[in-house]
Amino acid sequence: MKIILTAVLVSAVMAMASMVATAQQFVHPGVSQSAMDLAYMKQQVLKGEQPWKGSFDRLKAETDLDFEVKPFAHVFRGPYGRPNIGGVDLMKGANMAYNCALMWYITDDKAYANKAIEILNAWSPVIRDFDYNDAKLLAALTGHVFINAAEILRYTNSGWQQKDIDQFSHMLMTVYYPLIRYYFPQANGNWDGAIIHTIMAIGIFMDNRPLFNNALNHFLHGPINGGIFKYIYPSGQCQETTRDQGHVQLGLGEFSGAAQVAYTQGVDLFSIGNNRIALGYEYTAKFLMGEKPHSYGVISERAREIRDDFEYVYRHYTSKGIDMPFTRMAADSIRPKASRSVLTAFRAPTGKPVTKKGTPKPGTIGYIAGASETPAGKVPVNALYVTPEQSLQEALNSVAGTGRWVVAKAGLHTLPATLKIPSGVTLAGEGLGTILFLDPKSADREVVTNADPDLHDITIRDLVIEGANRPTPPSDPNSNRSYRNPSNRGGIFFISTKDGQMKNLDFINVTVQNCTVNGAFISGASNVNIIGCNFDENGSSMIPGPRLQHNLLLTHCVGVKISDSRLDTSPYGSGVALGHCRDVSVTSSEIARNAQYGILVSESRDITIEGNFIEANDLSGVMVEYLSKGSSNIAIRNNQIQYNTGYGVESYAATRVKVDNNTYIGNGNSEIQQKISNEKFIVME
Repeated sequence: MKIILTAVLVSAVMAMASMVATAQQFVHPGVSQSAMDLAYMKQQVLKGEQPWKGSFDRLKAETDLDFEVKPFAHVFRGPYGRPNIGGVDLMKGANMAYNCALMWYITDDKAYANKAIEILNAWSPVIRDFDYNDAKLLAALTGHVFINAAEILRYTNSGWQQKDIDQFSHMLMTVYYPLIRYYFPQANGNWDGAIIHTIMAIGIFMDNRPLFNNALNHFLHGPINGGIFKYIYPSGQCQETTRDQGHVQLGLGEFSGAAQVAYTQGVDLFSIGNNRIALGYEYTAKFLMGEKPHSYGVISERAREIRDDFEYVYRHYTSKGIDMPFTRMAADSIRPKASRSVLTAFRAPTGKPVTKKGTPKPGTIGYIAGASETPAGKVPVNALYVTPEQSLQEALNSVAGTGRWVVAKAGLHTLPATLKIPSGVTLAGEGLGTILFLDPKSADREVVTNADPDLHDITIRDLVIEGANRPTPPSDPNSNRSYRNPSNRGGIFFISTKDGQMKNLDFINVTVQNCTVNGAFISGASNVNIIGCNFDENGSSMIPGPRLQHNLLLTHCVGVKISDSRLDTSPYGSGVALGHCRDVSVTSSEIARNAQYGILVSESRDITIEGNFIEANDLSGVMVEYLSKGSSNIAIRNNQIQYNTGYGVESYAATRVKVDNNTYIGNGNSEIQQKISNEKFIVME
């Protein structure tokens, strides 16, 4: 049994373990910049070096010593700023305090220190709570800004009195922290990015290591939309890419801001996940600079204005020898207008030589999967074409048993009832443009089922099966995620009464998404091939309940090949669940961000799991569970298994389990990355 633990993992785990064990004190000042970083910044400004001098001049122009401080006891901010009572004043106050603290540090002018202290001292005893829709977000966005100012004032000769420091600390721990301590992963990911950022900063200011580590753990393992691997995918696409570019940049800025804070304290979150933050920035900047990378879903054109969030990330990765051409272009475009973001972007030089490492490389396992814009399959000349206005069911029935193709033309095919597939046909689409959508007025649940229990020799390919209760996503796709959908809707359900009764079922480049029950449920089939498919966001808490419905569920199947597919983001289920199956291979697929296991194997045998990318599932990456007799002959090898909240691989009472040559990084919260047990342990919760 060979386990590969990368150097990044070992060093990170050992460093964190050392910090906790020795109760190491934090570096102060130590939020966005250390004392050495601040000193370097000041030196460069005073020398008149660019871009520091120009940024300083702009900061000075923005910093108003006559700024009127207006503290509120109750700060309300609703959606889209309605209502907004005290929210604008709080944001302005936090930013002005930080600006003044920086100006004080650079100029030694006590007037700036006095203004920053005035702002902190005005808000600390007055503010009592936040309320309305944006309460957590507003607290998260302002907390780390206030604390950056406070760290500089506290650890310089600013004149900030201890009683006032104590009052500020009291505000952090009784107003800010209670509101954000449980995070809010159900919201779009920029929320938890900001919350992590502020909780890390609070931990540093309060010298509270467990609090800091809690935020660090959430950064790595936050559920739903809550952690870095839920927010930035291996390709660099982000959770909010299809929402709008303003929120994407906000989310990236907050996660990278949290990483900046951690780096000040000696914890490197930038290099994890194949430089995941760099991938997110490059993907987004590439789009903002006019190119169109591949996206699952349509990249939003809204809010394409470049935000002031690129400088630090560009400088950090460049100092590590990583080239970020699109991020550089974005930073270059905004730098002439930027002030504080540029001043705080540079670390003090280490004097070490920089080794060139090239550009960050997106993940390629299981990418690109599902229906595409240009299907590769060659359509036979005798294919029967069906427009969205025509009946797919009638067309399928007319060619049943002939082996002919029925091609659903591009467009929305609204089905009046479940589409029943007969034997001996190929149902094809024209790629992403062909969408099968079950009319919500129908009394049926599944979009597609088998016409007969002995279904055989069928292919479904190059189309989208949409399980949402409306065919087009809203401007904020998070509001329409399947776990929020009250409808009872399933994707492909092929069910027979006997093992192996259905035969020769092929699924090629099919996308099945947003179903509240299983994306695909196949029971009692032999010779099943699932190639290049995308099962995404299927399996919610709909009756019969959570953890029972998945992106892909196979039971009592024999001879199954799943390859080059994407099985991601089931909100209550697993990516792939196998029950009472044999002779199944799952290879070269991305299985990520699912609320349960990446792959769940129950009472099955002759299962091969090889060459997959298994990341950020909320339980273990692979679970071989025991129920009655257990599973046997399970091979789990050559997989990249990382940042799952549970173990990389977990197995109970299975016989002939071979776990070999897997690369484990950051699974769970300890160095133990896999658990292979002979115990007949039954999962009960």
